[in-house]
Parts: sequence; C-alpha cells; structure tokens
Amino acid sequence: MNITGPRGRSFITRRRLMQGGAAAFGLAATSRAWAQSDDKVVSLLSWPGHGAQDVIGDFAKSTGLKVQAKEYTGGEEMMALLQSSPPGTYDVVLSDAEYVSQLQAAGLIDELNPSDYPLDDYWPQFQQFPANFVDGKLHGIMVSFGFLGLVYNSAVLSREEVESYAILSSEKVKGKVGMYDWYLPNMMCLSLAEGNRPPHDIDAAKFDTLKKGLFDLAPQMSGIGAWSSVFSQLTNKESLVMPGVGAWAALLLEQGGVPIKSIVPKEGGLQWTEMLTIAASSKRKDAAVRLVQYLTSPEGQIREATKSAYWASMPNKKAWALLNEKNPKAAERLEHQLDKRNVMDEYKDGKIFVRDVPKQQPIEDWNEAWTEFKNM
Repeated sequence: MNITGPRGRSFITRRRLMQGGAAAFGLAATSRAWAQSDDKVVSLLSWPGHGAQDVIGDFAKSTGLKVQAKEYTGGEEMMALLQSSPPGTYDVVLSDAEYVSQLQAAGLIDELNPSDYPLDDYWPQFQQFPANFVDGKLHGIMVSFGFLGLVYNSAVLSREEVESYAILSSEKVKGKVGMYDWYLPNMMCLSLAEGNRPPHDIDAAKFDTLKKGLFDLAPQMSGIGAWSSVFSQLTNKESLVMPGVGAWAALLLEQGGVPIKSIVPKEGGLQWTEMLTIAASSKRKDAAVRLVQYLTSPEGQIREATKSAYWASMPNKKAWALLNEKNPKAAERLEHQLDKRNVMDEYKDGKIFVRDVPKQQPIEDWNEAWTEFKNM
C-alpha cells in the first residue's frame, strides 16, 4: 500500500506527550509572542476555519471585540499548547468531544453556567449530551457535529451498492479503497460492520475478529495517507470509496465538481463532535462567554455550519429554522430541512454512535493493529 504520511485527530498518551516535550516548548514560545492582554481581544484556540471572518465577522462588529484565532491540527498539539502557554493566552478553546474530560481533569477549562447558553433551543438529543458534562457539571457546549460512514464516487457506485460496509470487500472496488491515516474512525466503522454496537467497547475475541477484517482489506487498498492525499485520491478516482469519512468532506468535493457523496451504511456510523469550552486561566471570562453565546446562537450556528473551511451540522434546532428561511439551498445540502428526512433521522433510526476511544483494550493495541495493516 502507498502510505503518504500521517494525518488525523489523535489522542494524547502520557508517553507521547513526554516525547513531544521539546515541541511543546517551541509552541509555548510562539504563544508568548502571540498572546495579547487587550481587553477588546478574545482569543480562540480551534481547528482551522472557526476564527475566520465568515464565522466571527458579525460578532466583532456587534460587540467591538476582536477575535484572535490560533489554529491547531491535532488534539495532542492542542493539549501541548494549553499546558505550555502562559496563563491567559487563550480564552475559548474548541476541542473534539473526546477531549473535554481530559481538559477538565487537567484543570484547563472552567465549569460553565447552563443558564448562560441556549441549550433549550438544541435538539433534545443534544441538550443533555454526555460529553458536555463531567461529573454532572457542564464544561462544554456542542457547536457542530457530523457523521462518519462511507464516502463514494457516485458516478461509479450506486447508493444501493454502498448501503453496507460490505462494498469495501467487493471485487468492483479492488485496489480502489482509500483511507486516511488515523486508526480510530476507520477501525470503528469496521467494528460497526462486524455488528459491534457500540463499536469501541468490544472484548478480546471481537477485537481479534476486527483485526482480521481489517487485515483482509489489504488487497483492496489504493492508499492510506494525509488529508491532502485523501482528497486527491477521490478527485483523481484513485479511490472510489473510503470508510471513516463523512458529509463534511463530500460537500467540499462536491463544491469543486467532484461526484462524491456520503452515506451512513445500514450497520451504522460515527458522530464527530466539536465543543466550545472556556479556558480556566482566561483573564477575559465575560468576553469568552459572549463568544460562546454567539457561536451557539442561531446566527452563529449558521456561520459555523456554512464556513468556508468545511460545513457541519448544527445542534441548535432554532438555527435550522432560520437556515431554512434564509438559505433553503444550504439547508437542503446539509440535510437540515425540517419537513423532509434529515440528519436527525439517523439518530431516530438508532444508527449513530458517538466517536469514543477503545474501552476494553489500550489505545496502543488498536494503533499497533493499524500500523501492522499499513505495512502489509
């Protein structure tokens, strides 16, 4: 298989954090130069795109607050930045849901006041979303989410052909299955294909079966690589189908005229979730609260959902209504139409499982299986 390099949202381990100590020191130096003490500046640490003008421009105009964004490209980098930067460097931190409990345990984020935020406007499934809470106390607010299952070339494969993960073993796609280099979504989707619900909490026998299913896909593979190679493989038809990827990537490619669509197969899919938290060391807590309030409001939600970096689903139901009123075409593309089948129906069908880390095996066991697979 052609391995072009690592890319993915990875989970921090004590060993890997220690190995990254030197890099963290360099990040801290950058952060000291970057930090500002201006009361009119609120700093945001996030994945790319959330601090862009198409997201926060209206907030800045209405409040007079400047949002200064620092972007990261992996969970380990985020943790290193927070742990090595001077207190007060960051005010609002956007993280994947899997990290909220780690951030809280490390004393890096504040407990939040539920009455400050529009949780009652959220879909019922998200008002008491488990990742929002640590020990029953609110520490994060969901800002966006999406589903991971399969993406496929709709000019070559029909929707009926990709309704099951079984397509990955089909002769029709031999040598045309791609993946990006992160064990978690790929192996979790394959775990769903084996009938494991939830996919991350499996015993030793089921884990052995999962590894066999993964290894059996080696002859089907076109490549495993960084996100850049994933997009190029789909664009150039080097890959016709990929597990562990979702609508956010398909929408970007479709905008560029590439016939790529996404589906949650009948065996189920994963939910990725982005959360907003407030840094415990922030010296601008009021400004931080205002930014989180904006990004979780209907107007802010629409900006987040349709940002130029990548589109995402909105947890705020009132934002759905506003999007259908203001931009019905975007509502249709996002499957956010209130009078037709939409993304929330995947929940009603019992097909969605929130992405999580392995429960019965160390993360290293899954990573070792993934590394063995890549080297086949």
